Amino acid sequence: MRGLIRYLLKNYAFLLFLLLEVFSFILIFNFNSYQKAQYLNSSNKVTGTVYNTYNAIRHYFSLASVNRKLAGENAMLKSLISDLPYVKVTPYSVIMKAEVTDSVYRFVSARVINNSVDKQNNYITLNKGRKHGIKPDQGIINSDGIVGVITTVSESYSLGFSVLNQRWGASAKLKKSGTFGPLSWDGKDSRFASLTGIPFHVELATGDTVVTSSYSSAFPEGIMIGTVHSLEKPAGENYYSIDVMLSVNFRALSYVEVVENLKRNEIKALESKKEDDPDNQ
Repeated sequence: MRGLIRYLLKNYAFLLFLLLEVFSFILIFNFNSYQKAQYLNSSNKVTGTVYNTYNAIRHYFSLASVNRKLAGENAMLKSLISDLPYVKVTPYSVIMKAEVTDSVYRFVSARVINNSVDKQNNYITLNKGRKHGIKPDQGIINSDGIVGVITTVSESYSLGFSVLNQRWGASAKLKKSGTFGPLSWDGKDSRFASLTGIPFHVELATGDTVVTSSYSSAFPEGIMIGTVHSLEKPAGENYYSIDVMLSVNFRALSYVEVVENLKRNEIKALESKKEDDPDNQ
């Protein structure tokens, strides 16, 4: 203990200098927007690089599982391409025109380099970013179903909400009846989500398939979400309480596809004009 005190007394000038330097940097980053922005951009880049390196090592030791996953992704894309009249392949993506909805979608393959599942609000980090065409509000899917949505991008990486995030929900529908409702996560079990807004008069049974509806601009219609695991008719209510078993295993994510609806801006612009129309107020 005396040795530590002697060391501190001997080097107090240098230690005081370091303390003042740290305090100065804190003041600079907190009260100067430019320096703060530069720091945050650098921090995001470093964090993405660290995640990427760690995931690359882990990825090397799980090649067999990853290869099976890639085979599933390729099968999904091939099945989509076979039904579409227009396909264009680029180094980073596949652009395709959906025959039914007449919407153009662009798919970019990405690797999951970080993923949380045990928090109330879980996120996914991908190794693709702005330079690959990734933008906020694009959907994330894999061969098993929907995964989440992009929220933030940097030049080479992107961050998104997963389905396991209480701040985000998806527009879902029952495949059999077409009845739609919002899907959300209650923050408890990573295997299940809740579907609401389905009235009692709709015929419903466990095992029924739940897919994305046509009301989401982030996903093509009909992407798998899961199956009805359990349902109840709460007393005094008009809508089912439905637990959906998610088709995606969020504890084993490796590769995903980021989906861009190339007509999204046109749709949003049209809808904003309707909101601004005084006749629709």
